[in-house]
Amino acid sequence: MAEVLLNQAHGYGIIIGLSVLFCLIILAAVRVQKRYLSEDSEQSEMFMVANRSVGTGLTASAVFSSWMWINESVICAAYTYKWGVALPIWWASGLSFQIALMALLGIVAKLRVPYAHTSLEFIRMRYGKYAHGIFILLNLVNNIFGCGSMILAGAQLVTGMTGMHVVAACILIPAGVVIYTAVGGLKATFITDYIHTAIALILLIYFSLSVLTNEHIGGISGLYHKVKAADDYIDGNYQGSLLTMKSRHAVFFGLVLKFGNLALVLMDTAFWQKSFASEVESVVPAYDLVSVVILAVPWCTGTIIGLSGRAIEKTPIWFDYPNLLTEKQVNSGLVMPYVLRSLLGQGATTGLLVLVFMAITSTVSSSVIAVSSIISLDFYRSYINPKASDRKILKVSHWGVVGHGAFMAGFAIMLQYAGATNNWTTYFRPIIACPGIFPLMLTLLWSRQTKAAAILSPILGLISGVGVWLGLSYLWGGALNIQTTQIQLPGLYGAITSFFSPALYSVIISLIWPSQFDWREFLRIDLIEDSSSPSTSVPSPQDSKEDVNKISDPAFTGVNEKHEAKTGLVSPVSSISNPRSGSLDDVTHPFSDQTIRHIKKWRNYAACYFVLNLLVTVVLWPVPLYRDYIFTLSFFKGWVAVAILWHFAAMMAVVVYPIWDGRHVIDTVFRGVSKEWGSKK
Repeated sequence: MAEVLLNQAHGYGIIIGLSVLFCLIILAAVRVQKRYLSEDSEQSEMFMVANRSVGTGLTASAVFSSWMWINESVICAAYTYKWGVALPIWWASGLSFQIALMALLGIVAKLRVPYAHTSLEFIRMRYGKYAHGIFILLNLVNNIFGCGSMILAGAQLVTGMTGMHVVAACILIPAGVVIYTAVGGLKATFITDYIHTAIALILLIYFSLSVLTNEHIGGISGLYHKVKAADDYIDGNYQGSLLTMKSRHAVFFGLVLKFGNLALVLMDTAFWQKSFASEVESVVPAYDLVSVVILAVPWCTGTIIGLSGRAIEKTPIWFDYPNLLTEKQVNSGLVMPYVLRSLLGQGATTGLLVLVFMAITSTVSSSVIAVSSIISLDFYRSYINPKASDRKILKVSHWGVVGHGAFMAGFAIMLQYAGATNNWTTYFRPIIACPGIFPLMLTLLWSRQTKAAAILSPILGLISGVGVWLGLSYLWGGALNIQTTQIQLPGLYGAITSFFSPALYSVIISLIWPSQFDWREFLRIDLIEDSSSPSTSVPSPQDSKEDVNKISDPAFTGVNEKHEAKTGLVSPVSSISNPRSGSLDDVTHPFSDQTIRHIKKWRNYAACYFVLNLLVTVVLWPVPLYRDYIFTLSFFKGWVAVAILWHFAAMMAVVVYPIWDGRHVIDTVFRGVSKEWGSKK
């Protein structure tokens, strides 16, 4: 049995210690928000969508954090070890276009459903309770498997590194997250996401550069020559080389990952909530900026760490020499821990444990907020207590956070004892979550999708995808079990069927029984108002005729005054003039005409950028390199150097820029604190 890299004290100490630290940080942040920024997490609008007031920098950091799971660093390095330099590129390209797509959908949602809290609200508004129930189920299944598999992957990684019991890790990892998320709400996740992102990127660039410049690697040239000298033959790669983009397994895995991650994003209301929480003018710039810099993590970290594992594994410097990594260890993500322990020592390995904690807790915090919002709004407020007050909804949200956190710990333990691996869930999740993607997008983008299409197309798509997956698994594997159902091609074909067939079903059904939706119906979705705090806002005589019936919501007062003065944009106002019943002619859009024109410009830009991004990252970049070619030394030098520069660009975009973008808010807080301390003296 291999010696563990760290002891159990490291595992328990870091998980419990950092959980307590983040709870204290969030408690302090909530107090500061309420005292100096008039942001009260005890109101539902603040708890669920951060008063829709988050700026570009903080949104970018939060979005980056949401996409930077441990898969994008630790697991990517392990799979690069398996299949070579092609894997990080196919992995990275699958992250970028999803974010560009969410930028487009997010700005369309700002235009058509300005007061949405979850992506399921507009499903119910347009199609009724049956479609609503189906999409709740699809969202929950996707969220549960995504979050559960991530907790399990992190727990198995912690267990492999420290010897800590996997059940203890499954329970302790989400425990602290539940506490600080229940207290701070969505804005708390934005703040912790920034901290996670900053620490994680600093650690990753340190790991990459320290490993690359280590005397046992010898820089980019040394890494290249040592990988070639290792003489590892990779089945499915051109000439068995690790240094070729022509890798059949990497391409298949990358394609499955693209469908799986797309499902994970669009069918998880957590990702929608970040766009709902952003300022109108922040959605597209923040998401599109991240779509560019997100390439850095798998490309830089995966390439350097994954190939370094191959370079030193057969040398005495290897921590577990002369033993080689087993397939189970590789699939559990232990390549990166072994490389760091071998080259940089125990301190760096402890730092990796911190990174793992950061990545997992960021995932879990978004998940619990999303599920608690579904429980409180899409279930409790919709079907149990439609007249629930703000306080009641918030209470249900808090219980939802606690309940979902406890459930996810138990679900991760169940996956562990059922024998499911991160590899298996990678192939399973797209098949069950992809059927809802096209019907959900068409809900926002196509007025002619009918109720019948929205209900039947995901069900038919799920049946088709599961049928293809299980049928091919049995045909090519000879049986149906946990092993045969994670063969690459059945998983890929099943995901393709689950993704594309609902679009076909939806169009056919909608054309057979046609109808057309009036987008103004979405404007009936309104804010959650605290009836205990009546509005004190009254229209002034100077208000334009267009805005006479619009009453400002107190939650938005003063949030963006400086920005409004500079750009002329008007913050959203209460939809009190948009009754849930009555004639659509009485419904008015809560944004000013100038803001609507601004949104439409961003929508056109986002659509063009999405098409360009998809062409570049999925077609023009990786496909021409899929040929009979092994990287030369000079090409490899340029490849790795650009990856490192991209990583530094990511740090500037999501670590440095948010501080500059939020300088006015930071200044407001410091002035408030200084004034209070001065008065006490």
